[in-house]
Amino acid sequence: MKKCIIMVFGLLLIMGIMESTVFCIERSGLVTFNVDLSAYQTGKEVRLWLPYPISDQCQLISNINIRGDYSEMGVYTDRVYSNSILYAQWPKNKKSRKLEFFFFVKRKEIRRRTIPRSEPCWNPSDYSMYLRGTSLGPVTGSVKELSDRITKGKKTVYQKAKAIYDWICENMYRDPKTIGCGKGDVCRLLVTRGGKCTDISSVFVALARAAGVPARELFGIRLGKKPVQKITKWQHCWAEFFLPGYGWFSVDPADVRKAMLVEHLTLQDPKTKQYRDLFWGGLDAYRFVVAHGRDIVLNPPQQGPPLNTFGYPYAEVGGVPLDFYKPESFSYRIMYVEK
Repeated sequence: MKKCIIMVFGLLLIMGIMESTVFCIERSGLVTFNVDLSAYQTGKEVRLWLPYPISDQCQLISNINIRGDYSEMGVYTDRVYSNSILYAQWPKNKKSRKLEFFFFVKRKEIRRRTIPRSEPCWNPSDYSMYLRGTSLGPVTGSVKELSDRITKGKKTVYQKAKAIYDWICENMYRDPKTIGCGKGDVCRLLVTRGGKCTDISSVFVALARAAGVPARELFGIRLGKKPVQKITKWQHCWAEFFLPGYGWFSVDPADVRKAMLVEHLTLQDPKTKQYRDLFWGGLDAYRFVVAHGRDIVLNPPQQGPPLNTFGYPYAEVGGVPLDFYKPESFSYRIMYVEK
């Protein structure tokens, strides 16, 4: 059997089609959200919204259970992006406000498939929501000017997106002092160049959209690498762009820059090139998607302003939003148990 595998591997190399080979590395386990809002004073209504992950081609969500002492609970979707949302509510006189949400997730890695040799016809109007600007990610002004410079001479969607990816890998950096995943304030980031995953992914998305390339941020949570691990602050953001003839193409320049920081790599280091190749069209299995989109109006609607992103739990006490970047005082915890 081993000899046959080696022969097949060698044949694939000779034929030059290794890029289309699918590697099925998986990561699976039980994810549990525990939320306890009992510490907040009574006399005020408490409302909670949690990202509710769903299955797709790369992840399977099953064995879903929800329990708590809420007075109202339901699963809804927002009207623009169709994100699934777990909503719970507690009345003013309720002292205990607890919810437990757990599910089994199986996640596959993504590997770059064969790229179409020519770009088929496509209709940009079909992807209009992924071409327009957002409150923190405009596609005009300085963003458009930079995008035009980066993609000058590039004709296809693939060429434009690759030029933008390369520019970000070479010109941005991971700033560990950034709170959470960052806000993705693109105009500020084009000046400072430093941030975390939402920041770096948002710059890719804005520059891509300004170049006429449909793109979007994906928000998720990293899965633990230990049998049991607390993943409360393991939120992560990466990006996708629509490649005609291929579909949504994954890119994660933020993880390239994170690896460079953690491993003390330079742009000239051979290992940096490996990471750049990996995260251009590929993703590891240690993550799962919970939401996408920006400027989100939840369902039921929140009293606060539209959410910049929906990668974190969100709650309001008496209509006032809690700080989801501070899970200890929020308070919530996310655990992962390998299965």
